[in-house]
Amino acid sequence: MNKQLRALYRDMIIAMGVEGLTIPVTAVKFFKNGDTIPDKIMDYHPDDLTVTSCQATKQASLGDAVCLTRDNIGCIAAAITFGLVDQYDDKPLGKSRVYTDIMRQQSDALNDFIPPSPKDFTSGVVYACKDSNNPDFCLFGHDDSGRFKTVELAQNAISEMMAIQPATMNAVFFCSPEFDEIELEPDIIVLSVRPVELARIIQAYQFTTGKRVTANMGPVRVVNSDLIVRPYLTQEMNISTYCIGARLIAQYEADKMGMGIPYHTFKLIAESMNTSKTGYPFHLYPGADD
Repeated sequence: MNKQLRALYRDMIIAMGVEGLTIPVTAVKFFKNGDTIPDKIMDYHPDDLTVTSCQATKQASLGDAVCLTRDNIGCIAAAITFGLVDQYDDKPLGKSRVYTDIMRQQSDALNDFIPPSPKDFTSGVVYACKDSNNPDFCLFGHDDSGRFKTVELAQNAISEMMAIQPATMNAVFFCSPEFDEIELEPDIIVLSVRPVELARIIQAYQFTTGKRVTANMGPVRVVNSDLIVRPYLTQEMNISTYCIGARLIAQYEADKMGMGIPYHTFKLIAESMNTSKTGYPFHLYPGADD
């Protein structure tokens, strides 16, 4: 992906002073409408299956690379967040999608199931499936309470979830720092951290900046909105617990939280990790070497 990114990650880990320590990291690159997407990126565009943004982020941290577009993204909400589709499009995206397939499998409609459109997500009726009387949009059967108690509450929550709208993006690429088939500077770095690692990373950031870190988090759209698009649009890091999709679909571990960091801020943190290491002896923190 980027020789500098690989070096920064290596130096950050070394400065933390715990032998064998690894922190899962994913580099994210946006391609806007009109941008040329390199062939080597499109080589990692799955055509025969769909992938959610949380799955793509998790797999990239394990060494895989994934290119997501409107055609293969597995989560309609993430397609909205990334600006791959218009949030008010009232037509379903078509073909099987990971997230809506879960709805289909628990629905009484089965073969007659009509997946929700982007507009259905934006209006709140999907996340408040019980209140909106849309049992086909449930994830866990007829007793599913939905993600929000009422449609009004869902609408309010959605309005606070950052998204790239109007839709201006063509693709989003996810890879590890070890990806070396093409040189690209990432837009966002996503780290999957334990609380003890989170503490040390924030300490390194504050050692150089003196700025407090504010976490903005929600129960859904965490990876795509909280950890990728919010840092992309605000150019400020964000921290969030992983959401229901990340936990159940991408299977993020129980002791992990997510950090979304603009690349320029990640560079600062990696460099500051070394200059602050004698003031914050991470290797002595309880559990640091677990």
